[in-house]
Amino acid sequence: MNDGKPKYKRILLKLSGEIFGGENKFGFEPDVFKQIASQIIEAYDLGVQISVVVGGGNIIRGVIAEKIGIDRATADYMGMLATVINALLLQEVIEQNKYACRVMSAVHIPAVCEPYIRRRAIRHLEKGRIVIFAGGTGNPYFSTDTCATLRASEIKADVILKATKVDGIYDSDPMINKSATKFDSISYSDFLRLQLKVMDATAVALCIERKIPIIVFNVYEKDNLKKVLLGEKVGTLLHP
Repeated sequence: MNDGKPKYKRILLKLSGEIFGGENKFGFEPDVFKQIASQIIEAYDLGVQISVVVGGGNIIRGVIAEKIGIDRATADYMGMLATVINALLLQEVIEQNKYACRVMSAVHIPAVCEPYIRRRAIRHLEKGRIVIFAGGTGNPYFSTDTCATLRASEIKADVILKATKVDGIYDSDPMINKSATKFDSISYSDFLRLQLKVMDATAVALCIERKIPIIVFNVYEKDNLKKVLLGEKVGTLLHP
């Protein structure tokens, strides 16, 4: 029986941009920002140090922009700027609830957020601030999933929690294949062998090296983040 204490001390929560767009996937859904902020605050109140990596797919995706003739590197930088927009909005909603929150970007925009500095990020967490990482890795051709594993490694997070619209990892897309089978847990090697698409191979490869577990769960389900932190069986565990 759970004693109410969190299983993890320091986490990295990965939020894709599409989540912020709600059912439409694009644009901003205010209720989604409020719901996610509420879950983050609920997790914070458990005594967990929380860092967040946000995507920008609800505004622009580098791969899509490339298809309309934009240079891939330029398109990826546009995507990095989109993550900053999402991060600032999420920060605002969190701070409206009287919780301290900092946005740190790998793309330096000093007028609106701090530059990403590893030691400063760790200090923010130790001082009880929620930290949102924006700007991806600061380099084109790398996904925000890769950014999540990189930042988790740098700040020595205990786990990566990948928030999605589905309740875990399946052997095929459950939105298309209604008979898709869900994994309660799966090893990194099996994940790569089956070529599952929940996270890109570069991100998973870094987790293999650093031995960081990943839990994939449905962030739209009320209290799911809290349940994961309390060790309840939610989503899929991706492990060494």
